[in-house]
Amino acid sequence: MPNDPNLLPSNEKKSRLSNLLSFFNDKNEKMEEGKFMRTSDKVSELIDQSQFISRDLSWLKFNERVLDQAQDSKRNLFDRLKFLAITSSNLDEFFSIRVGSLYNYLDYGKERIDYSGLREVPFRKTLMRALQQYVSSQNQCFKDELLPLFKEHRCRLANMSDLTDKERQKISEYFDRTIYPMLTPMLYDYTHVFPVLLAKVLILGVITQTTGTTSEEDRKLSFVQLPLNLPRFYVIERDQEILFLPIEHIVRAFIKKLYRNVDIVSTSLFRIIRNGDFSLEENDDMEVDFIDEIKQKIKNRRLGRVVKVEVESDVDEDLLSLLKKRWEIDDYNVYRAEGLLDYTCLWQLIRHSEFKDQIPPLHSPVPPLSLGKERITDIFEVIRERDVLLHHPYNNFEPVLQLLEQAAEDPNVLSIKLTIYRLAKNSRITEALLTAAENGKHVAVLFEVKARFDEENNIREAQRLQKAGCFVIYGIGLLKTHTKLLLIVRNEGDKVVRYSHLSSGNYNEDTARLYTDIGLLTTNEEYTHDISEFFNVITGHSLPSDYRNLITAPRQMRERLIEMIRNEAKNAKKGLVSGICIKINSLEDRSVIEALYDASQAGVPIELIVRGICCLRPGRKGLSENIRVRSIVGNFLEHSRIFYFHNQGDPLVYGGSADVMVRSFDRRIESLFILVNEQVRQETIMMLDYNLRDNVNSYELKEDGSYVKCKIKPGEEPFDIHKEFFEVKIEDVNKAILFVKQDSELIEEHAETNNVDDSVDE
Repeated sequence: MPNDPNLLPSNEKKSRLSNLLSFFNDKNEKMEEGKFMRTSDKVSELIDQSQFISRDLSWLKFNERVLDQAQDSKRNLFDRLKFLAITSSNLDEFFSIRVGSLYNYLDYGKERIDYSGLREVPFRKTLMRALQQYVSSQNQCFKDELLPLFKEHRCRLANMSDLTDKERQKISEYFDRTIYPMLTPMLYDYTHVFPVLLAKVLILGVITQTTGTTSEEDRKLSFVQLPLNLPRFYVIERDQEILFLPIEHIVRAFIKKLYRNVDIVSTSLFRIIRNGDFSLEENDDMEVDFIDEIKQKIKNRRLGRVVKVEVESDVDEDLLSLLKKRWEIDDYNVYRAEGLLDYTCLWQLIRHSEFKDQIPPLHSPVPPLSLGKERITDIFEVIRERDVLLHHPYNNFEPVLQLLEQAAEDPNVLSIKLTIYRLAKNSRITEALLTAAENGKHVAVLFEVKARFDEENNIREAQRLQKAGCFVIYGIGLLKTHTKLLLIVRNEGDKVVRYSHLSSGNYNEDTARLYTDIGLLTTNEEYTHDISEFFNVITGHSLPSDYRNLITAPRQMRERLIEMIRNEAKNAKKGLVSGICIKINSLEDRSVIEALYDASQAGVPIELIVRGICCLRPGRKGLSENIRVRSIVGNFLEHSRIFYFHNQGDPLVYGGSADVMVRSFDRRIESLFILVNEQVRQETIMMLDYNLRDNVNSYELKEDGSYVKCKIKPGEEPFDIHKEFFEVKIEDVNKAILFVKQDSELIEEHAETNNVDDSVDE
């Protein structure tokens, strides 16, 4: 386990900097080349033989698909920079959570076997090598492909040597006035403990020595953290070009002002990522203790063990050796940048007023098909008349916001109940709930304060609601509440009507413009009864009866999905038409994957649309020959979850919040809702059909775990769902169909190829 960052080992307390900077070889990592190759070959063979694809290696393949967008020459420079920035933020979270989780096993001597079949130690090496290759691809993309394009757009990344005397004088004034007061050198020697360095912050490691001396023993080491609340780039606008000068260049140029009367031997820029993966202990105390525990875990995350160090290519090697020893890491954890450290800073360029119109504008949302061009004046009246299926971002999120805002002001509304996972900044959802509470309505909110990296914002917003008189539930024990449900109860004279919204996405008006999601607005009593039951269970001490239209986790979801998969296998074995089509973010649960393998072997055609992680291995002879997997990555983030089972021509179609993951089934409160309205169900089938037809944003997963970009075949027209969904007409919906083989064709093919009887192995 790594050393406490606030404590110096006793044998270091009296050492000089020269000793602190001594290099300690890790003999366990030094292997002869021949032995390394033999081990590498065995690892590759073991991975290839596994029936499952590693979750973490699969995620890395997903981020490669995002990087592919940055490498797409058909996109303009700023669009490509956007995707490169996204890959960088994705990678930060991956190191913090997934690599952090792996180190929870390594540091505490716990056993872990990856889906690839590798134990924790060899898997770490395999994963880290893959990550090194990925970071190298990022650097190559920026340095060789994107940076040369800057001059075409009258901009460039500048060095101090590029500045005029007048510009340098302005920079000097900016440093003195703004940057200098925020900098604090933190010395590390035998009288000063090693400082706590923050994650995701640019840090300069500075080695100094007294002027006039040459002895290495006289050297001192200190750290300077660059302020996070200042722009990464100082912008200089010339008549013919715009210069973006990184803040680290400015600090380096004037760092002598922090170290007077000493010589600066070297300055090395680096950045660290810490383990951010934490779990909560079961606690029977009051909810205030639960919130305190969350807050403490957030603090602990800031002190977590270091899992990644990004350094400049010319980093001082002695400093690097010290950091590796200090944090008990090795070369696998060190990533050398060839351009910028932390490509998320590129958002400043992208959003600069000169270039922000270079990002392709978002298409204006179109009305839901069930509404046509009718203008909504009374949202309650609309939902009473019909079920409304919303498909974001192609349809506006406004009907959901309008429903909540109208309910908050309507004197006939009695109560509002809602689950919240992530909110927008300056959320209209929060404001509507506050207004409702002020107007005397009963407002109950299940606020998931464990939503990763949104914990602090969620706690703050939840406490605002609680102070206004809302009934707030801070999650359910160790389970994360990930379901998305809304229930509004309204007195309408001779009866009380319940209005509900069921969704795959968060109640977040910002992400609703960028994430694809589906939502259903309805007064159907079977839905509203189920949602009422659901809220009674989570807000009180109640055990649910069977829901009519909901499948929930952790209670029954895995079993129900497997049951429907097996039913398709049963139909295939009888020679009946069968088919499964599932669109999700991630596919990882072993039991469901094995059920899909069994269904494939029974002859069920299976189409899977999995944006990110996919641990299922398609197309393997004798295992998964009837399974095809595609991933769609493009201008919108695919976030919808849709489950389709052919069911002998009477399809069962579900939407909802859950992915096919162990955490979704066992550690989260999730829900899937069946689509009972025939027109709504047909709209959802059309969505799946369009996803399978896309030939612009799609990648196909191969049996070896690699992905291949789908190409437009000769004679085909481009079909880009991120454009086509804005143009959908009702006739497009009505003609959509999945698994079009006729029963007679399937029976004949079944007899020729499978030769199985009608019995079913349950």
